Amino acid sequence: YTRGTVRAFSPFDARADAESLRKAMKGMGTDEETVLKILTSRNNAQRQEIASAFKTLFGRDLVDDLKSELTGKFETLMVSLMRPAYIFDAHALKHAIKGAGTNEKVLTEILASRTPAEVQKIKQVYLQEYEANLEDKITGETSGHFQRMLVVLLQANRDPDAGVDESLVEQDAQVLFRAGELKWGTDEEKFITILGTRSISHLRRVFDKYMTISGFQIEETIDRETSGDLEKLLLALVKCIRSVPAYFAETLYYSMKGAGTDDDTLIRVMVSRSEIDLLDIRQEFRKNFAKSLYQMIQKDTSGDYRKALLLLCGGDDE
Repeated sequence: YTRGTVRAFSPFDARADAESLRKAMKGMGTDEETVLKILTSRNNAQRQEIASAFKTLFGRDLVDDLKSELTGKFETLMVSLMRPAYIFDAHALKHAIKGAGTNEKVLTEILASRTPAEVQKIKQVYLQEYEANLEDKITGETSGHFQRMLVVLLQANRDPDAGVDESLVEQDAQVLFRAGELKWGTDEEKFITILGTRSISHLRRVFDKYMTISGFQIEETIDRETSGDLEKLLLALVKCIRSVPAYFAETLYYSMKGAGTDDDTLIRVMVSRSEIDLLDIRQEFRKNFAKSLYQMIQKDTSGDYRKALLLLCGGDDE
């Protein structure tokens, strides 16, 4: 059961799809419409079967063909759809820490929003694909409290959601209050440990209790007491603890708001959440931004890229 917009397609015929794709890309010009229709309406597991049938039938690599036949953002989107989920995340992280400058935004988005089980899987896949340890790579490219918070998240040892102990909730809320608002300077370590290791249901109660004790939302305190990459990571974490779909709705909104579009983020979120919770993200988007995700994509993008994104979006929320 999923809250994704993309489901397994039925009746599914991998060979027929492979043949249609070959025909769409063969010879002069490409029939982009066929490519985007097939790839956005099959789930990831089915896309892998299509790629395998494509190789069997034609001795060609489907992803290589997509790369040589398509261009620009549309190409990026189609190639992204062809990556299995954990490889998708591992690949995004690899590129975020590659070469000059680190893309902290990508590290923050992925590591703040993925479940501990997903993080474990990403680490395994990273090792298989790139023969490197993800944690070593990330620590090599980051520093300070930002680095420490990432390392805690990479341990993927968050407490499982069991019953909530109110006395421990009170204790954590007091510790955070003393580490931030009541202190000259901030004890970031307390924020890192509590936000990185306590269970989700416990932390939601801690945030409520924190508000009662201090008169502030925890976000306001983080905003005042921290800065830079650490602040962004802590805020993303708090938002994801409150609601992952709301976090992604906001991420999508800001990827399109104002002049220019952050297409990398738009593609990353639409692809990575399409089989998980994009229906919930759409709901949160509509609730919080007075327009639908569909309408914003329509206004902000164009061409085959737009068509494909709208199909992934899966409908408008009036």
